[in-house]
Amino acid sequence: MAGAIASRMSFSSLKRKQPKTFTVRIATMDAEMEFSCEVKWKGKDLFDLVCRTLGLRETWFFGLQYTIKDTVAWLKMDKKVLDHDVPTEEPKTFHFLAKFYPENAEEELVQEITQHLFFLQVKKQILDEKIYCPPEASVLLASYAVQAKYGDYDPNVHKRGFLAQEELLPKRVINLYQMTPEMWEERITAWYAEHRGRARDEAEMEYLKIAQDLEMYGVNYFAIRNKKGTELLLGVDALGLHIYDPDNRLTPKISFPWNEIRNISYSDKEFTIKPLDKKIDVFKFNSSKLRVNKLILQLCIGNHDLFMRRRKADSLEVQQMKAQAREEKARKQMERQRLAREKQMREEAERTRDELERRLMQLKEEATMANEALMRSEETADLLAEKAQITEEEAKLLAQKAAEAEQEMQRIKATAIRTEEEKRLMEQKVLEAEMLALKMAEESERRAKEADQLKQDLQEARESERRAKQKLLEITSKSSYTQSMNSSTTALPADLPSFNLISESLSFDFKDTDMKRLSMEIEKEKVEYMEKSKHLQEQLNELKTEIEALKLKERETALDILHNENASRGNSKHNTIKKPQAQGRRPICI
Repeated sequence: MAGAIASRMSFSSLKRKQPKTFTVRIATMDAEMEFSCEVKWKGKDLFDLVCRTLGLRETWFFGLQYTIKDTVAWLKMDKKVLDHDVPTEEPKTFHFLAKFYPENAEEELVQEITQHLFFLQVKKQILDEKIYCPPEASVLLASYAVQAKYGDYDPNVHKRGFLAQEELLPKRVINLYQMTPEMWEERITAWYAEHRGRARDEAEMEYLKIAQDLEMYGVNYFAIRNKKGTELLLGVDALGLHIYDPDNRLTPKISFPWNEIRNISYSDKEFTIKPLDKKIDVFKFNSSKLRVNKLILQLCIGNHDLFMRRRKADSLEVQQMKAQAREEKARKQMERQRLAREKQMREEAERTRDELERRLMQLKEEATMANEALMRSEETADLLAEKAQITEEEAKLLAQKAAEAEQEMQRIKATAIRTEEEKRLMEQKVLEAEMLALKMAEESERRAKEADQLKQDLQEARESERRAKQKLLEITSKSSYTQSMNSSTTALPADLPSFNLISESLSFDFKDTDMKRLSMEIEKEKVEYMEKSKHLQEQLNELKTEIEALKLKERETALDILHNENASRGNSKHNTIKKPQAQGRRPICI
């Protein structure tokens, strides 16, 4: 019984000694952690636990952020965690973020973990458009982000489309241009290829060095009103306080650097900024929310302390950290150089191996070709021996044929004599043919002249015939009148010309045979002309068919169109003239 009582007492005492705990979830930019915290822990206890877990020593830049009623708040170091206005449900979530930003990231950020956390946070703010970034700077920053993630560019590994799932540019930039994702990737990759040799921490630092020059980098904005009630924006950053128009977060209307501020006081929701220069007016403003006022005050105090700290000699802890960072950087540099040399030696060894393998393959191919050439040589020798035998037999046949050729040559010589005579006769005949052709040409020319003369004589004869008929009609009319007047008279007067004289004057030297010959020659020339015209028309139609495919219809003139229409209708110059003749020479009215 006594033992049971003693065991119950020891269990109850152990139960009283166990501290009460609660669960906390810490979200960094790339990870989440959960801790079991004691109820009595202050904000500093939890913050130090997170920093130790991360291995972070530059703790003055960071804080634990939470949200209460749509307002951002930071965990206070000297206040219990549960005394903050945090949600009651567990796990209680806090975000481990940078609360204060450096003026010069390269000089102030010593640890690699610090640089990495700043890089992730600034990158997210740019992609979420909380920090404005121009399009060209966005592409350059994206190339450094790719270098930090993927290392050196390798075209065999980083092929087209390897950035398709990456979020590298703000949506505003993507929507601003009519460019496909492939076009953006091409431009990012072009810059990415130029960053060869940079380690991850170097690429992230280059990213921060570019980002820290952006207007909205490291600025916390708050809606305020001045004493006149005008709505403004207050910007708090590492350099000082800035006053903005609500529509312009890039260019401040007025700035108060920390080294020019004598005092910042806060009372009854109103802030007062007193510059060192007493000639400058005091600036007063207020915010409607108490939590916002407290946050502004925290940021002002923290940024001012860091501003003054930068202008003093580094503390022993910072000096040790920088020395360790330099040693670590030198060690990593030597390690990178060693790895680069090993990589270079490995690549050279691989190239040498590939060259030896290629040379070995080449020697194998040469050996195979030499073996094949040897086999072909043996086959060729056998063929040559066989060919020599055949050649010997052919030589005998050629000797026999040579004798036969000699006999044939003698026969050809005899034939050649006769051929010379025939050739001479042929030349004589050709000469005679040429003389005959010349005579025929002269005769043709003479006949043509005769035909022209005959045409002219025929024209004159027709003209004379016309005049004779006219004269005959006149004489006939006079004779009838004379007979009526002198019906009883049988003898004509001596001075009246007789009909025989008129007949003699109308007589010509043409005979019937000459007229027939002339008509036949004219008809023959007409037939030849029609045949030549027909042949010429056929040639024109053939040429037209050949070039029809090359015609440019749009370049046809009005005359070309009319000509084509007439040709399709069968109208030509000649048959258009013949139409009135076929109609019996009826008069045409114009």
